[in-house]
Amino acid sequence: MVEIIDFDVQATTIDGLALIRMKQVREERGTVREFYRASAFEAAGLPLPAFRQVNVTETMPGAIRGMHGESMVKLIAIAHGTAWGAWVDARAGSPTEGAVFQAALEPGTQILVPEGVCNGFQSTGATPTQYVYCFTEEWTPAMAGVALTPLDPALGIAWPVPVDVEDRAQISAKDLAAPTLAEVLGRADA
Repeated sequence: MVEIIDFDVQATTIDGLALIRMKQVREERGTVREFYRASAFEAAGLPLPAFRQVNVTETMPGAIRGMHGESMVKLIAIAHGTAWGAWVDARAGSPTEGAVFQAALEPGTQILVPEGVCNGFQSTGATPTQYVYCFTEEWTPAMAGVALTPLDPALGIAWPVPVDVEDRAQISAKDLAAPTLAEVLGRADA
């Protein structure tokens, strides 16, 4: 039996951030997912990113990566496992500045992340999560962008697995020491 799941795009609370369900064909042997089809993006009114780098991370259960908002567009997806994703609009002057969007991620879902929107996730399954990042720019250590601490209570991110801030297998020192959204936006009400 063949099941076809159509490509679908949902708007989010952040301007330009799109939650995407990949077109999938499921049958007895498994599943084929269309990771990227330019014509589907174009028909949905999404930008057509030209990717310059693709990374796959493997993240242990309970670990958090992020919140990073570099000067590039990202298309992210789960290749294996599950994650809780969170995105924060840290773009000064954006119509959704300060907005937070959260979603459960599994294979078959993607997020198109605009430049300057912070992206982070926590691996939530019993096995490591493989997270795919497609970048429109090659990542460099000194590239422009912003980082936020993923544990900023003002963001209200509902990380599903409790985080031990002393455990570097759960959160890096760099992510833990990143500024809050209020500090990044330079205001007390963020």
